[in-house]
Amino acid sequence: DKHDFSVNEDGGVYALHHLNLLGKEKAVLVYAHDLQTKQVWKARIHLHSSPPHLQGQGLHQVPEILFPWRSVVVRGDGTLRRVKRDWVIPPINVPENSRGQFPEDLVRIRSDRDKNRMLRYSVTGPGADQPPTGIFIINPISGQLSVTKPLDREHISNFHLRAHAVDLNGNQVENPIDIVINVIDQNDNRPEFTHSIFNGSVPEGSKPGSFVMTVTAVDKDDPKTANGMLRYKILSQNPQSPSSNMFTINNKTGDIITVAAGLDREKVTQYTLIIQATDMEGNPTYGLSNTATTVIRITDVNDNAPEFTTETFFGEVHENRVNVIVANLTVTDKDQPHTPAWSAVYRIIAGDPTGRFSIPTDPTTNEGLLTVVKPIDYESTRAFMLTVEAENEVTLVRGIHLPRQSTATVSVRILDLNESPEFRPNPKSMRLEEGLSAGSMLTTFTAQDPDRYMRQTIKYSKMYDPANWLEINPANGQISTIAILDRESPYIKNNHYNVTFMASDNGTPPASGTGTLQIYLTDINDNAPHVFPPEVEMCERPEPNALNLTASDPDLSPNAGPFAFELANRPSDVRRNWTLHRLNGEHAQLRLRIGFLASGLYEVPITITDSGNLPMSNTSYLRVKVCQCDHHGDCVDMERIIAAGLGTGAIIAILICIIILLVLVLLFVMWMKRRDKERQAKQLLIDPEDDVRDNILKYDEEGGGEEDQDYDLSQLQQPDALEPECVKVGIRRLDERPLHHDHQYPLRSAAPHPGDIGDFIHEGLKAADNDPTAPPYDSLLVFDYEGSGSTAGSLSSLHSSSSCGDQDYDYLGDWGPRFRKLADLYGGGDD
Repeated sequence: DKHDFSVNEDGGVYALHHLNLLGKEKAVLVYAHDLQTKQVWKARIHLHSSPPHLQGQGLHQVPEILFPWRSVVVRGDGTLRRVKRDWVIPPINVPENSRGQFPEDLVRIRSDRDKNRMLRYSVTGPGADQPPTGIFIINPISGQLSVTKPLDREHISNFHLRAHAVDLNGNQVENPIDIVINVIDQNDNRPEFTHSIFNGSVPEGSKPGSFVMTVTAVDKDDPKTANGMLRYKILSQNPQSPSSNMFTINNKTGDIITVAAGLDREKVTQYTLIIQATDMEGNPTYGLSNTATTVIRITDVNDNAPEFTTETFFGEVHENRVNVIVANLTVTDKDQPHTPAWSAVYRIIAGDPTGRFSIPTDPTTNEGLLTVVKPIDYESTRAFMLTVEAENEVTLVRGIHLPRQSTATVSVRILDLNESPEFRPNPKSMRLEEGLSAGSMLTTFTAQDPDRYMRQTIKYSKMYDPANWLEINPANGQISTIAILDRESPYIKNNHYNVTFMASDNGTPPASGTGTLQIYLTDINDNAPHVFPPEVEMCERPEPNALNLTASDPDLSPNAGPFAFELANRPSDVRRNWTLHRLNGEHAQLRLRIGFLASGLYEVPITITDSGNLPMSNTSYLRVKVCQCDHHGDCVDMERIIAAGLGTGAIIAILICIIILLVLVLLFVMWMKRRDKERQAKQLLIDPEDDVRDNILKYDEEGGGEEDQDYDLSQLQQPDALEPECVKVGIRRLDERPLHHDHQYPLRSAAPHPGDIGDFIHEGLKAADNDPTAPPYDSLLVFDYEGSGSTAGSLSSLHSSSSCGDQDYDYLGDWGPRFRKLADLYGGGDD
């Protein structure tokens, strides 16, 4: 019934009014015409009533899809030809998160050929036989397409399936048709902000409407529906100063802007806003919401000028000091510390016309360091009154001007110091003629004391005078000579002689200054010329036989050349053997008159006269060494070497070196001998292991075997069994051979009968004294006599001698507790 339905140009079929299809089935036949080719297609649509759970949702369901078979008029003669062609099937809309009973029928797919034969239906594609599989199933007989579980649009928003119809043999009877299933969005997701905390900033003093930042939230629901359309708003602002509505937000874009003036970082450094995002276009009833925090930092601008903490600062500095801090200038600035809007720049605007001060800034404290950069003279200026201005590194914002507190006054007092006297001029130059005699007054070189307000006395002294030619009067600074000034002195450099003097005052503490006197010495004819070189060589038969000579004069022109050369008259053989010809004013040529001259050393006297006013003459002796020469003209015999010889000074130096070497060798030998004697004499004291007073003697070798036990045991007998005279007993190893004859030592007195042990010790000592060749095998050691006056106790105190004398053993009591028993045995007298 065409009155119940309408179709538009895009193929959409609409019901024109409410239809009651409950328990009924209605078919609609739709035609499509191609206006150019005259082709015609038709399709049959079977309508059924909607399931109860979908009624009232405003969804237009296509309950059945029929495989199309269309008739087309294409021939020119008017005959018809049946042509098969696919239709574009409208998408099937399925709401997500459905709570109906599953499987839930969606649409029935049918072919009009199922009247003649049995067909089987199937669907393929993602969601059916491809992952995710099993979401959609189809009844192979009835063609009913169903969904098996709830769909999630945020996971998969649509499915593309293909329906197939085959006979029982599997032969395709219809072309596959494409089926699109759209998942209809539900508002099942809250908006989510991209950050939990958003950070932004805005300069202080910003005008209303200034952009601050943008917050962003996303919703997984379909953004083309109200489910995904978000709206923003500000829930709260903290602090609410100076107004509770300092900011606003664009509800669609999330842009935050200022809406009120009065942002001041010095009062409020940051604001915290709670932002809410709501979907369903901000509907508070149906929309879902979420919140985020926004921190807006108020950035600093230079809206506060630096202000001095006081109007006047004071400082003092000693004169002539530089790079000294005079005063610390302090300021306050409310802007953010350590920023260009806070850092101060100090400038002296008055009171320092010569630029003697500067004010660098301490980057840590922001203080101005008033510093002296040029010396200040107390006698010229005793105080300064400076006007200082403080600014920031960046200019103040528009509308802000420097207050009066940005300018201050600095009073600087200069302290006097004892300054060094100053020579003027320094250096002082003067021109003198050399040869000035000692005691001549040259000039007065005085210094001035800069301390005009101190009455001080200046004394002068000489600091540097390398030739010691001058002296200065300590009181008045008069300079006079103490020696003859000689321009040819080695201390003269380019005719100049420099002397340094010092002037010292009597201040507290004393100060001194130096001045230099530069003397330019002019030349006089005070030096006679001489021949150069002083020695020459010549062959016995010279070819050529001429020698070129030069006159040397330390004086300057005109007191030097041109020179006159002449051979002396004596000795007489000079003019007979030699001739002298003047080549020019500086050179002459000496020739040999004869053809042969024997080898030897000859001295030729030559008189040279200079050209000075009052000329000076000098006779120089030219030493001519005549020798035998080879064909090249070089000396080859030893006579040349002998003739040259060594000078007297060289010979004396060689002899002195030899004598010094011999003396050093002799001293070394004497020192070695003396050291050996001291080592032998003090061996007992040096080696503590050999000290017999507190140590036991230690030997590396134990003895010579059984023969080493051959002792004279008669020594252990009682003293009454012995003769009253002490017997000389020698104890020697039987296998020992004497190395030399026995030596007799001075006899010493022995103690009278101290006991068996005492006799044994005495007899052993006598054997050691009389037989020094015996090694100390199991016997007493033989020590050299150390002599009298030794600080160490001598073994001679035991009186080991060949005679029995009295011996006092009372001193054993002074040796400590180890020798107390011996003191009782030997020091008790008859008892």
